[in-house]
Order: sequence, then C-alpha cells, then structure tokens
Amino acid sequence: MACPSNNTADLNPALLPLDWLLGTWESDEPGEGCFTTIKPFRYTETLTFSHVGQPVINFMFNAFHAENKKPLHRECGFIRMQPGSNRVAFMIAQNSGLVEIEEGELTGQQLNLQSQALARVSFAREPHVQKVSRVIQLRPDGRLEQTVSMATDNEPLMQHLHITYRRQAAFT
Repeated sequence: MACPSNNTADLNPALLPLDWLLGTWESDEPGEGCFTTIKPFRYTETLTFSHVGQPVINFMFNAFHAENKKPLHRECGFIRMQPGSNRVAFMIAQNSGLVEIEEGELTGQQLNLQSQALARVSFAREPHVQKVSRVIQLRPDGRLEQTVSMATDNEPLMQHLHITYRRQAAFT
C-alpha cells in the first residue's frame, strides 16, 4: 500500500535542494544486477518520489525481472535533510525483511549515501547484508542514474545494481 500524496501541498523549504527527484521515474532500459553469490540478472524499476508538505520526501521503488516481469524487490521509505546542511538521510524498509538507514551528502544533483544502521527479521536468509552504499544522480541528459553497492557476511563492498531512468510524471 502506497502512502497517499497531496499534489496541492507546497514542497517544504527544507527539501528544495531535492526537488529534482520528485516525480515518477521508469527505467528506460533494463538495469543490471550481479553479486558473487547470485547469477547476473536484468531488471526494470519504477521509482516514485512524492511529498505531502512535511519536511520529508516519500518514496517507493518497485523492481521487476526484465524478461518475465515478475516482481523482484520493493523498497519504501522517507528522505530527510538536516536543516542548514547538505546532509541527507534515507529511511528504508525492504520486502526482504531488511530495514536500513542510509546517510550521506547532496552535492549538486548527486546523492552519495552509506548505510548507518541495518536491522533484519530474525529469519532472514544468510549471508546477511552488512553494508550498503548508494549513488543517485541526475545526469546532464535528464536521466536519473542509480548505483547500489553491497557487502555481506562473506563478501566485501562491491557493485550490486546499476540502472538509469526517465521521468514519466512530474510531482510538484
């Protein structure tokens, strides 16, 4: 269930540096996923960034297998900015049972985030994710690009996902 959005609310001034994220983005070509413990795969994804006037951005990420279109992964949560700074925090819940807080910095139209806290359901499969880093940037061609790296109990931090998106709908 998605959180309701209110298109009539003004964007909270604390979030103006992130207004370039707002809207619905869809992958313009399949992204690539890989990790040492899984077979490489291709996926499509829809991202939605919205707000209701509070000092948070709501988000939902939905990924699907590129060939058979089956759901793969979902993430939802909130983005906050530390007032008077370029510090950003993502609070994320994943359908895999992982919950994380990622923090980092906004530089221009690029977010660089690192996991600060991870929690998981007690019956999460192993190996457990131990660290996540994420870069989201608006490219000069207007496409959004995301790269996610991950470390587990058994593997060091390495790239896991890479994908680009085109804006499908704006949200103001």
